[in-house]
Amino acid sequence: MARRRNRGRNVNGILLLDKPLGVTSNAALQQVKRLYRAAKAGHTGNLDPLATGLLPICFGEATKISSFLLDSDKRYVGTIKLGVITRTADAEGEVLETRPVGDYSEAQIREVLDRFTGEIEQVPPMHSAVKVNGTPLYKLAHKGLEIERKPRTVTIHSIELLRHEGDELEIEIHCSKGTYVRTLAEEIGEALGCGGHLSALRRTASGPFTLDEAVTMAQIEAAAEEGNAALDALLLPIERALDDWPAVNLTDNSAYYVQQGQPVLVPQAPTSGWVRLHRPDGGFLGVGHILDDGRVAPKRLIKAG
Repeated sequence: MARRRNRGRNVNGILLLDKPLGVTSNAALQQVKRLYRAAKAGHTGNLDPLATGLLPICFGEATKISSFLLDSDKRYVGTIKLGVITRTADAEGEVLETRPVGDYSEAQIREVLDRFTGEIEQVPPMHSAVKVNGTPLYKLAHKGLEIERKPRTVTIHSIELLRHEGDELEIEIHCSKGTYVRTLAEEIGEALGCGGHLSALRRTASGPFTLDEAVTMAQIEAAAEEGNAALDALLLPIERALDDWPAVNLTDNSAYYVQQGQPVLVPQAPTSGWVRLHRPDGGFLGVGHILDDGRVAPKRLIKAG
C-alpha cells in the first residue's frame, strides 16, 4: 500500500507579506507556503515582479474569504518615467520611443491627473494575466501576437501628486480592483504629450489592510527558524479581512441553524448587504448576506479551531 502523502500542517489566518522586488506573486506565495509547511494557501491580488508591497496571503479557512479581498479597493504609490514609451508600459519592456519632456508646472500635472479620476475605461495590456479563450494574454504577447481586448470599467477614487522632479512623477493612487496602474501611467504620459511608463510601483493598502502591518520575507524566514509558534504569531485573524463590514451577533439557537445552512431572523440586523457572523462567545463564524425578507443567510462558514 502506498504511503499517504503528508499534505502539510493545518494553518489558518492571514499573513500580510511585503512582497520583494523581482519575484512573481505566485513565487512569493509558494516560498511562504513552504516556510509555513502549510497544507493550503493562496494570495489575494497579483503584483507584477517589478512591483513591491502589500500581498495578503490567506491560509486554510481564510481562503474562503479571499475573494472579498480580491474585490476590495487598493492603494499604490507609483513612479512614472516621462518621455520614454515601452512595449509593456513598465520598466521591463523594450523602449519603443523617446520624446522630449516639457517643463510642466504642478498645476498642469494636477489638471491632467484630475482627468483620470472617477470611472474610466481601461484596455487590459497584452502583457497581463487576463485570459482570452483560456490563454493568458502575456503568453500571446511573448509569441509576438496582439489581439483585440475589450475595455473594462474601473474606478479611480483619487490620484495625488507626491513628487515632480525633472522627468519623474511620483503619484499615490486609490483605485478599484482590476486597475492596471501601468496602463494609467502610460495614459497620463500621453495626456501630458510626452508619453511615459511606470518605472516603480508599491502597493500600500488592500481593503482594510495597510503596509504598516506587513512583514518581510526575511522576518518570516527568521520566524521559521524559531518554529511554528513564531510563524503563527505573524498571522492575523480571518475576520480582520472584513473589519469594515457590519457584525451580526447570533444566539446559540440561530448559530445552530446558520451552521446547518439555514437563514435566520436576527433582531436589529442590517437590512441589506454583506455581514460578519459571530457566535455568542464572539467567535467568528463566517460571512452572511441579508435576504430580501430581512433574514440573514450564511454564505461562507469558517470551521472553528
